Amino acid sequence: MTKYSYAIFLFIFTFAGNVLHAQTEQRISATWQVVKYDITATLPQAETDRSLSASARLELKNVSSRPATSLTLRISPDAEISSIKINDTAMDFTKGVEKVGSAEFQRLAVRIPAVAANGNAVAVVEYKLKVGDNSGISSITPSGSQFLPLSFWYPTPNSWYFARGADFAPFRVRVNAPAGLTPLSAGTEESGAFENKAHGQPFFVAGNWDKVEASGEAVFLPKGIDETGRQRATELAQLIADARAFMTPLLGPLPNVPIRIISVRRGSGYAHGGTLLVDDSVFRRAKLDSFTAMSVSESVAKMWLGDATALTDDGSGIIREGLSRYLATQFLENKFGPEVADVERLRQQAAYGNIAQRDAPLATVLPIDDYYFSAVANKGSMFWRILERRAGRDVFYQKIRENMTSGVMSLAGVRSSFPDQKEFMDQMLDQVTDTNLQVGLPVAGNGEAKVALRNAGSFDVTVKVTASLANGEKMTSPVSIRAKSFGEIIFKTPEKIVKVEIDPEKIYPQTDYSDDVAPRERTDSDPLLATKREFDRQKFAEAEQIARVVLRQYPAFDDVRIMLARSLLAQNKLADAETEFRAVLNSKLPAARSLAWASVGLADIFSRTNRNSEALQYVAQAINADAEYGASLAARNIRNKINASSTVDEALKGFFTRFDQAATANRKADLESMAVAGDATRFASGVAGQVTTWKTTVMHMDRLDPSTALVEVRLDLKLLGREAESGMAVYRMTNTAGGWKLSSVEIFEVR
Repeated sequence: MTKYSYAIFLFIFTFAGNVLHAQTEQRISATWQVVKYDITATLPQAETDRSLSASARLELKNVSSRPATSLTLRISPDAEISSIKINDTAMDFTKGVEKVGSAEFQRLAVRIPAVAANGNAVAVVEYKLKVGDNSGISSITPSGSQFLPLSFWYPTPNSWYFARGADFAPFRVRVNAPAGLTPLSAGTEESGAFENKAHGQPFFVAGNWDKVEASGEAVFLPKGIDETGRQRATELAQLIADARAFMTPLLGPLPNVPIRIISVRRGSGYAHGGTLLVDDSVFRRAKLDSFTAMSVSESVAKMWLGDATALTDDGSGIIREGLSRYLATQFLENKFGPEVADVERLRQQAAYGNIAQRDAPLATVLPIDDYYFSAVANKGSMFWRILERRAGRDVFYQKIRENMTSGVMSLAGVRSSFPDQKEFMDQMLDQVTDTNLQVGLPVAGNGEAKVALRNAGSFDVTVKVTASLANGEKMTSPVSIRAKSFGEIIFKTPEKIVKVEIDPEKIYPQTDYSDDVAPRERTDSDPLLATKREFDRQKFAEAEQIARVVLRQYPAFDDVRIMLARSLLAQNKLADAETEFRAVLNSKLPAARSLAWASVGLADIFSRTNRNSEALQYVAQAINADAEYGASLAARNIRNKINASSTVDEALKGFFTRFDQAATANRKADLESMAVAGDATRFASGVAGQVTTWKTTVMHMDRLDPSTALVEVRLDLKLLGREAESGMAVYRMTNTAGGWKLSSVEIFEVR
């Protein structure tokens, strides 16, 4: 289904930054540092008003070595500035445009009385921010609104992509929201305002939730959610409690901050200061999914790394994203077992492998680079894993805690704490990845087998090599291989070696993982991609074979097990397919899309064997999982195939009757009034002026909560200059004070 998670927007916007290239010797230094933000925001009362009104007070410090006589603030280009005051004096200002790759800021330049080095100033900016289309980073709707940092909704001196670190500071946010909406942010709530004492970037969400307390944490659920949602809430709260308990001995005590888990339609994945945004569909799924568990666990780690401790200077993302991911993976291994953690590491390896041959040195990669998060999070996690092994667990965490003691932490400080690891860290952080470990076929003779090895990279490695014997046993031995050199390992065994693998734990980041195994099993570094490619080519037997090979090594890899199950189903091996689908549903921590496809698969099997009532139960699970367009479409097709009926709200039927009439009459204003402003306005506007025939037949309604429903329809239409078309469409509908309105088009299969 169509989703606007915060992680996606974070990735999209990192094409740009207000800095020199990472490898430039001279780096830009900041002049101003934010000491505290204090923002009062007012959401519009009228449904048609698309502007947020705000007053932002910034306490600033001159951190340069000379007096400052100017101040430049950056904010969204959609902001209309009313006034700027410096130390209570109204100031003239000039506006400019600052383009940073694909992003664009409005630059506000102010000449100010000189502020001495280390001196302070207070800036107050009055403005309105107009929101066009709603997205995961900014939205205004009758049912909820939110503004996250990357919408550039507040003024700040340093770019969000500044090389030496964006502005992070304590903040206070007060939101005046329409009746029925509750504003939430990070920190403690006092008299309707949220006071966040950690280092952060201002944000808020407003919505209508059911609040439950679980394991001492507050969970804000979709209004009217059922018992399944409350179970997921309890699991999430317990996961956070367990993660804190796991990380506290490693990182030290954490300030007591309120924890809030907030369900949102868009913007999921964002977290700061103990407040986490979670996709509302998580609370409708049969069990907790791996992405949510990893995201929540990383968020807990960031309560230390970035929130309680400020991260500054070059390479801060390696700590904020990389060390947090490493700690989260360690925690998941502790809670769910090594087989689950192995799969998470495999996903990280595959994600990094996609950009390994074009990334910059890890210490100098910047948010302007499109591979920034893939590099700092995934390669960064590998870096910390190796460093811990080389330094020893106790020494590693002792040094990390020491670097956090002052409340400010930098990568440079961490590097200086491990002088005996300087060569390794210089190679890992200051050079591009060129490591490629290769293994040859074993050569047997005289009761032993020799295996040739190669390290094509520019630094020495010490890794394990594992030999799988014909009798089912395994032999493992460590080996060191010099940079740009060859090596050899000898296994003392008369047994035939059927497979040999170098670095089976995949400790080191590499440019190619597929040649780590002999005989070579595939040419792709990503085993899921190798399996899916054969499935997509409808070579189901080959896909089954590859999947079984992968699952022998990674039995908890649910993504591949789903491909195996679907391949078996395509070959009409119903019993085997059912076993694999159920194995996914019973797995400890599957991906959301795996849950959805497992439900689709079981629904398909039951529909083929005339167990329609059971099939419909799994259809509902797949739709509620809301995990992937293809799975949701497949589930709906199965439901239609067995001619299942559905109860539909009469008010919704009436809505589509009126929509058809307005579309056929090309009444643009009427169509736009029937859509939630900023959500489906473009779709409604696009319909007007093109239609000669538009007929909607409502087929099914899947109610998500009291005010939200997915409505499946059959559309028969004809547009000007085109042939008649028909097919399925699925609309997300929101019940507002003015009745049902179109919120989004989730599926559109009209051909």
